[in-house]
Amino acid sequence: MQTVLIVGAGNGGSAILKMLTHSGMFNLIGVVDVNKNAAGLALANQMGIPVGEKWESFLAEKIDIIIEATGSEVVFQEIREKKDKKTVLIPGTVAHITAKLVEEKEELIAKMKYESHKRDLIFNLLNDGLLVVDQTGRVILFNKSAQRISGIKTEHILDKHVLDYIPSSRLIDVIHIKRVEKNKEMLLENGKKIITTRSPLIDEDGNVIGAFAVFKDITEVVNLAEEVTNLKGIQTMLEAIIQSSDEAISVVDEFGRGLMINPAYSRLTGLREEQIIGKPATADISEGESMHMKVLETRRAVRGVNLKVGPSKKEVIVNVAPIIVDGKLKGSVGVIHDVSEIQTLTTELDRARQIIRTLEAKYSFEDITGTSEEMSLAIEQAKLGAKTPATVLLRGESGTGKELFAHAIHNGSSRKYNKFIRVNCAALSESLLESELFGYEEGAFSGAKRGGKRGLFEEANNGSIFLDEIGELSANTQAKLLRVLQENEIIRVGGTKSFSINVRVIAATNVNLEKGIANGTFREDLYYRLNRMPIHIPPLRRRREDIESLAKHLIRKINQDYGRNVEGLTPHAISYLSSYNWPGNVRELENVLGRAIIFMKFNEVMIDTNHIPPLTQGEMVSQESSEVIPENHTLVEMVEGYEAKIIQKTLRKNKGNKTKTAKELGVSIRNLYYKMEKFHIE
Repeated sequence: MQTVLIVGAGNGGSAILKMLTHSGMFNLIGVVDVNKNAAGLALANQMGIPVGEKWESFLAEKIDIIIEATGSEVVFQEIREKKDKKTVLIPGTVAHITAKLVEEKEELIAKMKYESHKRDLIFNLLNDGLLVVDQTGRVILFNKSAQRISGIKTEHILDKHVLDYIPSSRLIDVIHIKRVEKNKEMLLENGKKIITTRSPLIDEDGNVIGAFAVFKDITEVVNLAEEVTNLKGIQTMLEAIIQSSDEAISVVDEFGRGLMINPAYSRLTGLREEQIIGKPATADISEGESMHMKVLETRRAVRGVNLKVGPSKKEVIVNVAPIIVDGKLKGSVGVIHDVSEIQTLTTELDRARQIIRTLEAKYSFEDITGTSEEMSLAIEQAKLGAKTPATVLLRGESGTGKELFAHAIHNGSSRKYNKFIRVNCAALSESLLESELFGYEEGAFSGAKRGGKRGLFEEANNGSIFLDEIGELSANTQAKLLRVLQENEIIRVGGTKSFSINVRVIAATNVNLEKGIANGTFREDLYYRLNRMPIHIPPLRRRREDIESLAKHLIRKINQDYGRNVEGLTPHAISYLSSYNWPGNVRELENVLGRAIIFMKFNEVMIDTNHIPPLTQGEMVSQESSEVIPENHTLVEMVEGYEAKIIQKTLRKNKGNKTKTAKELGVSIRNLYYKMEKFHIE
């Protein structure tokens, strides 16, 4: 076996490589090309043939033939000078001609395969059996229908003599007599009767080169006759189906005259058969246009059309479709639906969706990001709280993720398959909040629903209820909530009967409840009930080491919301974010990252400092560290003093606009007014 080296792995080299490997007569020791991405190199790698960039490194081996396929005269001369005298060098022109020949060969083979495939596809799609033999009687074609009718597999009969498998075939006789035999009845070996036409195959010179037979199973014709005979029976069955259907159905002919209605139609519209059958299609319409006539004009179906039908002007939705047989319009069929039933179902569906949205607890402990010591402690306490039935009080600044913890506690408890109700105590007025929480009896107040209404505590029975901003509750509502926590029962507004409930209460606040007890705005006994298991969620400025992981988590979320593909932050951006005090906590961080991503170019994948909107310099760590810490003050007094400064500063920035200030600080307007009064801010 001769050894071969191919220099050049382009189209020519690739073609030669394929040709030599297919022949099996040569030992390819290597394929060389200066272009690492050449197609021939990849092909050689797949075949396990050594590749390289320099042909000189292969000259150490014994080479019988070198094929220069680069087409470069310089390369050809260099190889010629350095090769062994016994080595045969084939120039690039020969390689080019070879490549062309190989390409033409492959094209011809592909074309032949395609034409053969087309022919076989056509023959196999024929419903009639097709059998073709050559002049010696050898079977050269036997399609799928022939296989199905005869029961003989194609692979068994091909290239065999036809009389070995179908002794009653007269194709040999047809070859000899050179005459067509039309519509002859024949019995096959499997007992089936067929009708067949046999014909000789004659070439341009008048020579018989074979014969073919086309045949059909007679039983199919018999079946067609039976189908025609049974049309009346089928019609009777269809009428029975229509008559027994609960759907209201009407049928008209091609002229728009009524042909049929079913009992469901009469029940819905109040119209009898004699009022519809033989009458124009408009006979049942009280208000609107007949959809039967429209369909007969356009030959197109209509769906979801609102009409009023019958003497009682019943509101319905109509679907009408044309009846087309063999391309001819024969009439139309209509199905009508009672709108009132659909409206009821729609209302129930909307109510179900509303309940699902209200009851859904989205997050689990896996969604809480943070590895700092304070955050890890809060997570461990929350996991412990999830396993106990005790009331949990989540404490922390606005934007720290108290609701996220509430979701996770519910989903980590044994109540996770029951309802989870969320209530923002600061978002509702006192009267509305009380009726929403505890429900009301019929006639409890002006506008109360007939039969009364269940409150959210009743809705959350056997589940959990999350009371956010618990510090904003009025004294009356606090008293009622205390009864729920002590007695596990509620009394609806305007009612006297108590209802037992089994609800897990998760409360949250960003205000100082102890201060509220001191100034008389919060009940001390309720505080002790709620504070049974307090969990302090640290602000972002006290867990700066979590900023990087939090930012990555938030970027993934923002990518999904905005359809972006931002990968993360640069080290400078992380350092910049870590130097900020984050008065708005995680909510503010998400806002900053969202704004940065919005204004990034689509080809940018890393957030840098130039993308981040300017952060308030007064909140940077370096500025904070230079402030003088007042002496002889408690921590609470210092925090409240700092809080008052922030509120005053933001009010000045917004020119006294309290709504805008509350929104920027992430607190309710009610909470802002409370703090302004508390800190004596005008």
